[in-house]
Amino acid sequence: MPLDRFNNLELPAAADLHVHLRDGPMMKLVVPTIRKGGVDTVFVMPNLVPPITTVSAALEYKQRLQQLDHSVNYLMSLYLHPDVTPATIIEAKKAGITGVKSYPAGVTTNSASGVVDYEAFYPVFAEMERQDMVLNLHGEAPSVPGSDVTVLNAEERFLPTLLVLHQRFPDLRIILEHCTTAKAVSMVSQCGPTVAATITAHHLHLTVDDVVGDSFNFCKPVAKTPGDRSALLQAAISGNPKFFFGTDSAPHPAVAKRGGSTGQSKAAAGIFTQPFAVPLVLDALEKAIVKGEIKEDDVTEANLRGFLSDFGRAFYKVPEGGRIMLQRGEAKIADVFADGELEVVPFRRGEATWGIKWIH
Repeated sequence: MPLDRFNNLELPAAADLHVHLRDGPMMKLVVPTIRKGGVDTVFVMPNLVPPITTVSAALEYKQRLQQLDHSVNYLMSLYLHPDVTPATIIEAKKAGITGVKSYPAGVTTNSASGVVDYEAFYPVFAEMERQDMVLNLHGEAPSVPGSDVTVLNAEERFLPTLLVLHQRFPDLRIILEHCTTAKAVSMVSQCGPTVAATITAHHLHLTVDDVVGDSFNFCKPVAKTPGDRSALLQAAISGNPKFFFGTDSAPHPAVAKRGGSTGQSKAAAGIFTQPFAVPLVLDALEKAIVKGEIKEDDVTEANLRGFLSDFGRAFYKVPEGGRIMLQRGEAKIADVFADGELEVVPFRRGEATWGIKWIH
C-alpha cells in the first residue's frame, strides 16, 4: 500500500497552527483530543462570544485551556476589532501573545464583529510589524448586497487584499489561513518570505461535490474543485516552507450541524478533525497517490515533517516539542465524541485511519 514505508516512522509532534477550541463544555470536550491527533502546539482562534479583544481575556482563556491539558503549547491570539489599538499590540507582545486574527465581517462562525475596512487598521498592522507579531487572515471577501461574491469565489476575491497588505507592510508576517484554491497557492508562492499559508486536513480530502448534501463536510471556506484540491496536495508535499499545517478544526454540536433541533436552521460551518489531525493528512496523501494526483516518491519524510511541524514552527518561531510514531491501521475514527448531551461528530466518522503513538 502507499506510504507503507512510513509505518513506525518517528517524527516531531505536529504543530497545528489553526484550531478552534471553543469555551465552556465544548472546550472541556475537545481540548483533551489535541494530543490524540499527534499535536502538541496549537494556534488558538479568538472568535469566542464575546470575541477575545483584550490581552487579559486572552491570558484568562489560555489559563482555562492549560487547566485542561498543560502539556500542550497554546499560542494565543486577539480578534481584530476596533478595540484593538497599537497600544494593545505593544501590551500583547509583552504578554507573549502570538498574533491577531482578522475575520471579514459575517463570513464565518462568530464573525459579526469582523473587519469592514482594512485600511482603518493600518496603524495596528504597522505596530504588529514593529513588534514582529503575526497577522492571520481569514481570506474571504464578504458577500454584500449588489456583489456577485459567493462561497465559491470569496477566496479569490480576497487575494488582492492580501497583496495590498503585503506590499504596504513587507516585514509583517502574514498567514492566509485555510487556503482552498490553486489561485491562493499561486499568490502566496509569489509573495515574499513573510507571507505563508495554512492548509487543512479536510481540504486535502474534499471537493465541493462532497459538501453538497452533507452538512458534516460543510465549512468556511468551502472545499472547491478537484483542480484546487490537487494544488493543495502538491503544496503540502512540495517542501516549500510557505505552506504548513493548520486543521481549522471547528467543533459544533451535532444538532447544530444538522440544522438545529427542528432542522430548519442553516447548518453550522465547521469540521471537527482535532482527534485525528495527523492521520487524516496521511489518509489524504494515500488516496491522492492511488488516484494519481500526486507521486508517492514526492511524499518524502522531509517534506511530510516540514508540512506537519518544521515549517510552521519556523514561521511562528516556536521550538520543536515531543515526538510521535506513525502506525498504519491502528485506529478507527469514532462515530461521535460526547459528554452528557453534548455530541460532536468528527470528519470521516467510522473510517479506519492511521494511529499515533507518543514517544515523549
